[in-house]
Amino acid sequence: MSSESEKWGWQHVSIFGRFDKGSGTKRWKCNHCNLRYNGSYSRVRAHLLGFTGVGIKSCPAIDGSLREAFHILEEERLTRKKKLTSGSAKPSKRIRISRSTLPYTTKEDMDEIVARFFYVHALSVNAANSPYFLDMVKAIGCFGPGYEPPSVDELSDSFLSRERGRIEKSLALVRESWPHTGCTILCVGCLESMLGCFHINIFISNPRGLMYLKAVDIDDIDGADNVFSGVLGDTIMEVGPRNVLQIISHLGDTSKLSDSLMLSSFPHIFWSPCTSNSICMLMEEIAEMDLLKPVVLCAKEIKHCITTYQQFSPCSFNQNMEGSSDPLSMKFAPSFCIVQRIFELKRLLQELVNSEGWKQWKISNPDDILSIEEAILRDDFWSDAYLLLQLFEPFVRLIATLNVEKLVMGDVCDWRVQALEAVRNKGIDEGTVKKLEELIENRWDVLFSPLHATGYLLNPRYHGKGQTKDKVVMRGWKATLERYESESANRRGLREQLSSYWRLEGSLGDEDAVDCRDKMDPVVWWENFGFETPELQTLAIKVLSQVSSIAMCQEVCQEYDFPGPETSNRMGVERVEDLVFVRNNLRLNSQRNGISNSFSGAKNAILCSPSEAKTWDDSHIDQTKVTYSQSIHDKMC
Repeated sequence: MSSESEKWGWQHVSIFGRFDKGSGTKRWKCNHCNLRYNGSYSRVRAHLLGFTGVGIKSCPAIDGSLREAFHILEEERLTRKKKLTSGSAKPSKRIRISRSTLPYTTKEDMDEIVARFFYVHALSVNAANSPYFLDMVKAIGCFGPGYEPPSVDELSDSFLSRERGRIEKSLALVRESWPHTGCTILCVGCLESMLGCFHINIFISNPRGLMYLKAVDIDDIDGADNVFSGVLGDTIMEVGPRNVLQIISHLGDTSKLSDSLMLSSFPHIFWSPCTSNSICMLMEEIAEMDLLKPVVLCAKEIKHCITTYQQFSPCSFNQNMEGSSDPLSMKFAPSFCIVQRIFELKRLLQELVNSEGWKQWKISNPDDILSIEEAILRDDFWSDAYLLLQLFEPFVRLIATLNVEKLVMGDVCDWRVQALEAVRNKGIDEGTVKKLEELIENRWDVLFSPLHATGYLLNPRYHGKGQTKDKVVMRGWKATLERYESESANRRGLREQLSSYWRLEGSLGDEDAVDCRDKMDPVVWWENFGFETPELQTLAIKVLSQVSSIAMCQEVCQEYDFPGPETSNRMGVERVEDLVFVRNNLRLNSQRNGISNSFSGAKNAILCSPSEAKTWDDSHIDQTKVTYSQSIHDKMC
């Protein structure tokens, strides 16, 4: 029997307790991973060297370089043992460990192997931040060198089925909440050039979470509206007609045609525009007002002219002409950003057009730029630009206080009210303000769902803000009732219960109910205090539980391409559907856990820029609330 002192492994464990009676085992704890085991030295050695098949796990705390050192120690021990037993009639059993057969043993070796896998398959390097990638690497390291990955057939069959089953089981809890809170069907589509069809992803959203349901390919583009209506009808029946409150889509004319076709089959379901898209459209329609449109056009011409000059003489005027660096402003009010940037450069632009370099360039330039030069030098353009910025500023500033991707129904109505009030307080000509109000009122019903008005009425945080005197809000409330409830008597009951809510009757006026209006989630507030107005309580819970934007769905769809024909032919249509279902729901699960932007990026990008999605913390909002008015006023003076 070899000496215990030659067994190097004992130096890396701590013995606690005595030898077990009648055996050679000990109780020991690994000094690296702190795990406790019972066993002889053979188990200590297997634990430290990463051997499998001896009833013990490989030490997860030992890296490649240390494990290589342990293998060298073991080789040296076996060599000494061989010399001691060379003359024996019964040669001892030995284990031959050749360094040439060892796995890659340094971290640098392992990193190169991982990197090569990314490069050869054109994977986004951002996937290295994926929690699923990190879990995979840790699991393989804990298992040890004997791990063999699943085969292609297993990955595309048994493991895929198992993962889909696990996801569907976790989503069962989400489905159970649909009758109580209602849900929203979200449709995100794109023209898939590779497949030669219109590809539509369908998601279901409610407070329990956003889930991916399925994808549909429409080959007949001309008849897409009829096909899409059939797909939506099947989806509604699968979810449950009484569980669906609204459908939000971003499919252009297909949405409008499908809305009219669906209305006959499901008259109670609302077809709502995406709020993010509607805010963009409203901001640009304000920029198209007769008194503002010339300013925007002139600012764009100035930008184009200066950009052309910068190509001629890049060193003489090196200012960035691209507008605001604020992604929200650029997204929702691009015209405002252009005018704002030109206004910020007023003094520099006026100095530029008086410079010798400009005059020389103007002579050689065939374009007529006298009108651009005149606009920069005269006060008329700057006065009109100042007016536009004053009108836009409250709308743009208050967008920063909204989490547009997760708006509660009704928030956008409060945004409109606050912004218009801020415009009035700026002392702008009453006629101009009236034209702005008329534009917004006339376009509101087209751009925004009536559910926003209902949410504004029923959100306890906005109680007492004069909604009953707001024509836009009350018009939306009327439209909601007419679509939500077909029976006149039931609509009357809801109106009577709304009056009880406004008059704070019964439980709605309890001290706790009043105190908790702005302290509790609106849905939770109605669950606690709305029991004496049960029909209104049900409506409020369903309306206030809905999302109003498809932004989160778009992020998932942009992140991953739909499998191409080669994958479909190899795996089969059913397996491809399983793959997309698993992939998208795992991605959504990462979003729910707050890691949605940690591994986003284009599929084939090696160097990827951060996602445009931003989280607006309090400091950013406070900074954004510092209006542009003071800086604008300084420039005017």
